[in-house]
Amino acid sequence: MTANTVEYIRYRVPEQQAAPFLAAYTRAAVQLAAAPQCVDYGLTRCEEEPESWILRITWTSTEDHIEGFRRSELFPPFFAEIRPYVENIEEMRHYRPTGVQGGGGAVPTLYDWAGGAEAFSRLTEVFYDKVLKDDLLAPLFADLAPEHAAHVALWLAEVFGGPAAYSDTHGGHGHMVAKHFGKHITEPQRRRWVNLVQDAADDAGLPKDAEFRSAFLAYVEWGTRLAVYFSGQDAKPPAEQPVPKWSWGAMPPYQG
Repeated sequence: MTANTVEYIRYRVPEQQAAPFLAAYTRAAVQLAAAPQCVDYGLTRCEEEPESWILRITWTSTEDHIEGFRRSELFPPFFAEIRPYVENIEEMRHYRPTGVQGGGGAVPTLYDWAGGAEAFSRLTEVFYDKVLKDDLLAPLFADLAPEHAAHVALWLAEVFGGPAAYSDTHGGHGHMVAKHFGKHITEPQRRRWVNLVQDAADDAGLPKDAEFRSAFLAYVEWGTRLAVYFSGQDAKPPAEQPVPKWSWGAMPPYQG
């Protein structure tokens, strides 16, 4: 899978042209929004120097931008809008993202919002108590190790932005995936798992706000579907990957 690339176009636009420049890009953005090569975009204006503007466009790849979008039927109407401002461009380059990225402290992690390590410990204790009493799931966990719930609590805590305790003591994504090899998990069992963990979240007192629960359920759906795949007969172990990091309305770019 080709990594995304970020294009930055820096403009210097005189104040008297600011309003028509903004209007032109508002119209041109319609073509960006329709382009399958475009991941997202944003036009910003400098506060200290209002004549300075930066357009940021994330493309699926540099090649997709140059060979795809620029040769598509969307490019002519896009370029027609911005053509008057080409001479105002100071820089137009593609940049490859690095691993130095993440969220800041202004937004709490899902881990903190849930209540930290104690919350995930309560969750897994309640959940596996339900699992062992469930006729559909109990056979999957017939040989459940006493420490299993605690290990899953560490995993979930790290997934939702907590300490890297699971990685430090057990390994990354591949280690968790390997736990499912040969289990032959069925779709009814997966759905029961999803339902029980939501019930456990209620019983354990995890936050019930829609934003947290939608992010929580998004991971549960993603994780259980991977578990089904890797429990199948033809599944191949994935390349070693770090523990996925889940956040508000976001998911990691791993492939099943």
